[in-house]
This record gives sequence, structure tokens and C-alpha cells, in this order.
Amino acid sequence: MEEARPSRTALRVAMRRAAHQLYDAPPLVFDDPIAVPILGSEYLPEIERTQFKLAKPFSVSLRAFLIARSRYAEDLLAQAVARGVTQYVLLGAGLDTFAHRNPHANLHVFEVDHPATQQWKRELLTANNIAIPHSLTYAPVDFEHQQLASQLSAAGHDASQPTFFAWLGVVPYLTQPAFRSTLSLIASSPIGSGVVMDYGQPRSALPFLEQLAHDSLASRVQLAGEPFQLFFTPTEMAAELTAFQKIEDLGSPELNPRYFANRGDNLKILGSAGRIVSAWV
Repeated sequence: MEEARPSRTALRVAMRRAAHQLYDAPPLVFDDPIAVPILGSEYLPEIERTQFKLAKPFSVSLRAFLIARSRYAEDLLAQAVARGVTQYVLLGAGLDTFAHRNPHANLHVFEVDHPATQQWKRELLTANNIAIPHSLTYAPVDFEHQQLASQLSAAGHDASQPTFFAWLGVVPYLTQPAFRSTLSLIASSPIGSGVVMDYGQPRSALPFLEQLAHDSLASRVQLAGEPFQLFFTPTEMAAELTAFQKIEDLGSPELNPRYFANRGDNLKILGSAGRIVSAWV
């Protein structure tokens, strides 16, 4: 992300979550009553243009993947809370709204993001009259100049207690050293901690038509100033997760039956490019 500029990809993700609330057939896979209000009237015309993309398979598939990863993350979070976890850290939170829908009375939410993106989000919340809950703490981190562990500690995160980490929509934009450094921090968390993240397979691992879709998406994020940098095959990702246990790595063959079966519309994930993985300490 460019210095002092809020994330454009975070906005695109938020608009797709909002579009799901408005235009996909019930039942919703990911029910988020804050997804539309947080964007306010400023971005509504662009969300409304989604109506003209409902028959475009790539656009629908990308929205389905983004919805599935949020639903999966919050499903796992609920399981972690049931086992006693009381801290939830969103790495690269963007415009995530979980903290404003948090049903868990004893769960403290920490949102980690670049200061520019975080300030932009807070301005949107204020402009659209959405209160900041007491269970939410912002932890602004400029990864070029600050350490994640120290910034989380300064925000009140207790590193001696189990934590569930959501790292969604971030890994493809990282360098490998940055990825491994953050993963190492998560792996050093107390027993019972966990992480969920998504990642993309390298272009060379995809069939031809998916390579074209990959190129189109890569071009758009490049133009937004947030280029893709890091990809893994499932085998390569497994090698990165040797410090963890109970690993679940899911692609469209697993996610579609779980979240998109028996729908009355064409909402489903196509292809093999995007994957979602969870792992536990």
C-alpha cells in the first residue's frame, strides 16, 4: 500500500460484501448488517453497479470467495471462543465490521492496519453514525517502521493469553520475509491460539483460463498501487505451517458444498486459484 493512502483493495472487498447483502439470493452466506451502512451514500452508486455483473461468472466467483473467507473465519472464531479464547486480532482489518456485530460478551477485538487505512475507516464510521464498541481497540501499524508485537502490546493485547488471528486479504501482497515474520509471531502464541488466512496459487499452477483471470485481477490491483507479490501451492503452504497443528486447507471443491450448496442463484467459487487455510498452535 502506498504511503499515507488508504487501501483501495480494502474498499473493493467491502463493496463486494455490501453487494452480497443487497443482490444475492437468500439465505445469505454471510449476513453483515453493517456492510452497507459503513460505506454510506458515497460508495452506493458503485455498489449498485453490481446489479449489472450478476451474470458475469468471474465477478460472482470473486465475491463468493470473499464471502466464504469471512464466513469461515467467523465460524472458526466462534469455535475458538467456545474453547475459551478471549482475544481476536484482525491483521489488515480494512473495513471489516465484525467488532460492530460481536456476539461474544468476553471477546476483545484488536484491529491492526496501516494508519492511513485505519483513519479512513474511522472517518467512515463517524460520517455514517456507527459507534465504536468498547470491546474494540485499534492498533495502527506501519510495518516499514514498527513491530507488530510491540504495537499490539501497546494496544493492550495480552501475549500470554490465547488469541485467534484473522489474516484475510493480506498474504498475496506481502514479501516472503514479512509473511514469515508475522507467521512466526502467531506460532509463538500460547496453546489454543489459531490463525485463518487466504492465499493464491501461483500463475504457473493454474489452467489456461484461470491464468487469464489471474492476469486481469493482478493488473487491477497493480493499478491500485497494491501489487501481488506472494503465492503458494498447497504443498508450499503446508511447509510454511510446520509449527502448527490441525491444519485445514480449503479450495473450491470443499468450500462450495459447505457454503454454496442448493442455492437459487449462481453464487459459487470457480477454479482453483484462491484457497483458505486455518491452523492452530
